[in-house]
Amino acid sequence: MKVAVVGQGYVGLPLAIAAAGAGHNVVGVDINERRIALLSQGISPVEDISDAEVSNHLSNRTYFASADFELVSECEIVAICVPTPLRGDKTPDLSALKSSVESVAKLIRPGTLVVIESTVEPGTTRDLVFPLLVSGSGLKESDIDLAFSPERIDPANKKYTITNTPKLVAGLTDTAAERAVEFYSGFVNEVTRCSTLEVAETAKLLENSFRLINISFINEIAQMCDVMGVDVNEVISAASTKPYGFMPFFPSAGIGGHCIPIDPIYLSHKAKSVGAPSSFIDLAQKINDERPGYFVSQASALLGGLGGKKVVVVGVAYKPNVSDVRESPAEALVDGLRAAGAVVSWHDDLVGEWRGESSVSLSPAFDLAILVNVHDETDLSALGSVPVINTKGGVA
Repeated sequence: MKVAVVGQGYVGLPLAIAAAGAGHNVVGVDINERRIALLSQGISPVEDISDAEVSNHLSNRTYFASADFELVSECEIVAICVPTPLRGDKTPDLSALKSSVESVAKLIRPGTLVVIESTVEPGTTRDLVFPLLVSGSGLKESDIDLAFSPERIDPANKKYTITNTPKLVAGLTDTAAERAVEFYSGFVNEVTRCSTLEVAETAKLLENSFRLINISFINEIAQMCDVMGVDVNEVISAASTKPYGFMPFFPSAGIGGHCIPIDPIYLSHKAKSVGAPSSFIDLAQKINDERPGYFVSQASALLGGLGGKKVVVVGVAYKPNVSDVRESPAEALVDGLRAAGAVVSWHDDLVGEWRGESSVSLSPAFDLAILVNVHDETDLSALGSVPVINTKGGVA
């Protein structure tokens, strides 16, 4: 089949390449012209897809990238994988999703299957996306098949990829659900059909709210362990010997990325709109937001004040071994250190350029190093005897 995947980032590109590998003719559509230029040269902009994979599908004519939405009109399936971030006031920002749906609506034909992979509040696919598709296309409601299948992409995860990570699917109608299940079953080992769109939408938000709450909880435990002089990672390791009823989570400078800091707020926003409580999510978010400030205080206590002290923050990506800086806790940490008077530099070989600044080399010339998300290839020995605060577990 001819398939269009709108959005060629960390979610859309793996989907497009997997669909191409299953034998479909895939066009990856993206408004980022630099990204399209890279892909057209066989250069992957994300770590999970190699240049060789892109080049292979380009040469086989099973995949190509374009900024031209008009190509959607030739496709039987359209998957929308665009970001749904937060506004400055911490409310859901669906502007990219709305824009993409409106662009797609003008081009779909009767019988086109549209699948939303972007994270949304429960009810969004039914109450927002479907009316936009109907009004924008001029088609009858029965002419449009609409499904929702939340992305489950974990960048840099070598164990779980798009193929062996179970997929959730739901449809506005039985036909839409069946078609979506058939499509994804071509390249995903396990596909589970949910009874309604709202079940699948809520499940996605539950997955990452669970992670937010537990990571925030272990961050509190880590602070308690710091006070007691106990190694929190040894505590976690000991607790993990229990074969049931426990799942390990690990401390950090805060939660970043495109899912965990954002999805729970979508769920909390929906809960408030229907008059339901969301106390756990709200408290976990508060704890997470305070985490960078905790390390500013740690740094100040260690150095006897931060005025004029040279501090290097190591690893500004939101997780190790990726270049993605979305919602990175390093941003609040750097800003907090500078507000306290420190002279702050940062080192991250994968990021290179960030907020108009460049990564610096590690050396013994700093008063303090704070480790946020250290990549496997980072050589910390270059710091020499510089004191180190490891946000993953205490002071080294």
